Amino acid sequence: MPEYLAFMPQARQEAVRALHAGMKRRLRQNKKGFLRFRKPYESLTGIRARQLSLDTGVVKIGNSDELDSVERQLVYQVMREFMPWRKGPFSVFGIDIDAEWRSERKWRRLESALPPLAGKVIADIGCNNGYYMFRMAAGSPALVLGFEPYLQHYYAFKSLNGMAGLGNLAIEPFGVGDIGLFPAVFDVIFLMGIIYHRISPLEMLKEIRAALRPGGCLIVESQAIPGEESVALFPAERYAKVPGTYFVPTAVCLQNWLLRAGFTNVELFCSHPMSSQEQRRTPWMTFESYEDFIDADNPQLTVEGYPAPHRVYFKAFQI
Repeated sequence: MPEYLAFMPQARQEAVRALHAGMKRRLRQNKKGFLRFRKPYESLTGIRARQLSLDTGVVKIGNSDELDSVERQLVYQVMREFMPWRKGPFSVFGIDIDAEWRSERKWRRLESALPPLAGKVIADIGCNNGYYMFRMAAGSPALVLGFEPYLQHYYAFKSLNGMAGLGNLAIEPFGVGDIGLFPAVFDVIFLMGIIYHRISPLEMLKEIRAALRPGGCLIVESQAIPGEESVALFPAERYAKVPGTYFVPTAVCLQNWLLRAGFTNVELFCSHPMSSQEQRRTPWMTFESYEDFIDADNPQLTVEGYPAPHRVYFKAFQI
């Protein structure tokens, strides 16, 4: 039985156990797509950090002097296997991982708006490699459960936390569609960088609200377009070169989605335009990034001619 279920008696436990067991069988397959990330993760078994630092911009797992040269080279090679790194920064036994996103900037914007996390049961939907989960861990939650269906990110987190040894962090290769298995379970849910990838954002928000305990808090961070009207852009094919982007709302539109989904005390607490200072190529993410997504002659537009992205941050509560 997944240990985290002890923190959530309200969950549909048989269904969660069945889904967990099915995922576990799937991940054990000896096929190239599974071995690609599982083998690097397994190679780090037994390497555990003595020092952690979770309350500064860089998540630090271990110091360079904790490993010999052979072990440190192994950790370096495994970290390279999980490229491209999208969220960060991390320092792993002195190996600095400069991810595509300056995620510490987003966390600074969130911190002042967060409810107390101590003793809380939290979900991070689309948690990626767990950067934000490690930052949450500094607040002493009872549990943070990450939902991450992409194996690259799933095993990157498993590798990082295998070395960090934090027992109050857990991850499943679940998607947001599985949130219905956890009715009235979570005190806080983080939904960051997800909503514009969903075909039915309002239905998703209703399901997420049902997964919150009474008085629970949802933190939403989303790509957005500027404007004062309650409208959402629906791109013909891609938005800023990203496939699978459906509704990109204005802040007013997203606020109305939250209200129509049944949330109360909906608060926009931050809004800002995106820039290449926050999302960019690095030696740990060598593919196209923000500057490639924006019209070179007019930075107010994407390469497709749509309004260039802003980011908006909301806090909302379950009744």
